[in-house]
Amino acid sequence: MADTPTTTLDAIEANIADTFLAIRTESELRNVYSKLLGKEGTVSLLMKRMPEISATERKTFGQKVNAVKAKIEQARTETETRLKQEARNRELNSAPLDITLPGRKRSFGRMHPLSRVIHDMLDVFSSLGFDIAEGPEVELAEYNFERLGFPPDHPAIDMQDTFFISSEIQSGSQRPLLRTHTSPVQIREMLAHPPPIRIVAPGFVYRRDDDVTHSPMFMQIEGLVVDRGVNMSHLRGLIDAFVHRMFGDKIKTRLRASYFPFVEPGAELDMECLLCNGKDRSCRICKGSGWIEVLGCGMVDPVVFQQVGYDPEEYTGFALGMGVDRTAMLRYRVPDIRLLYENDTRFLESL
Repeated sequence: MADTPTTTLDAIEANIADTFLAIRTESELRNVYSKLLGKEGTVSLLMKRMPEISATERKTFGQKVNAVKAKIEQARTETETRLKQEARNRELNSAPLDITLPGRKRSFGRMHPLSRVIHDMLDVFSSLGFDIAEGPEVELAEYNFERLGFPPDHPAIDMQDTFFISSEIQSGSQRPLLRTHTSPVQIREMLAHPPPIRIVAPGFVYRRDDDVTHSPMFMQIEGLVVDRGVNMSHLRGLIDAFVHRMFGDKIKTRLRASYFPFVEPGAELDMECLLCNGKDRSCRICKGSGWIEVLGCGMVDPVVFQQVGYDPEEYTGFALGMGVDRTAMLRYRVPDIRLLYENDTRFLESL
């Protein structure tokens, strides 16, 4: 005999007591209740079969459905009460809690390696008489490029290197961008203050670089000294003092001639690779050369002084810039810069 809505409903009603009596957990109770009265529950689906029932029996069937629903709700309430009482009994009859056990110590965080390094770098420069200056990360092309002596066709202005901000201004000196270096802070300081100037400018910068020694976002710190009689020997003495205080007195360094649009002459400072000491030809940091670039530097180009209203015949100065991330890699022997930004606590705790 085929099941009809009425016979199915009778079977459900007959099994309500046994079904709820077998339930042992609140999770089981939720599942059973959902299977009976949920949106796709058995009783709910029976209501959709009303067209199968004759018109004379529909009223009686509807009344019976309501009665079964009431019995299910009552069984649910009674089962909830029973489960809570059983849980309470288990709690009272279980082994007592030993409040004399020692508490769990709370683990405390510590400063991120990059934060430690930037603080140490600023301490070194502060001890050498430098002031700390800051500026906006969303900068104008005027300060990021033009006042620093970048020609309009310089590769650094190309979209391959710079993150420009969407704006109604699509070209020109007022075009907004994420700064590619903290050099705009130097421009703003020189426009705001007459010489002498001795500042360092730390902060985040953004470039389209991404490999083991470069990151699209990284921390940079730049230094600027402007006064009468400043020369290259002062620059060399400063950067040697910085490297020795950060990495030790025995670290070897060298200067290589290099080009930067805003300094002339320009140079790059290398220090011996602390990861392999020049002994590993497959070293990912120094590429087997034994040397790694630490910073770029040079004497400030007179064009820059003209852009800020300084007399290049009266004043000279030097500038330097380095990545905080690169310094951290050297200090902690980190082979891949991306490890510093992945927030793997196991790795960070090892430094």
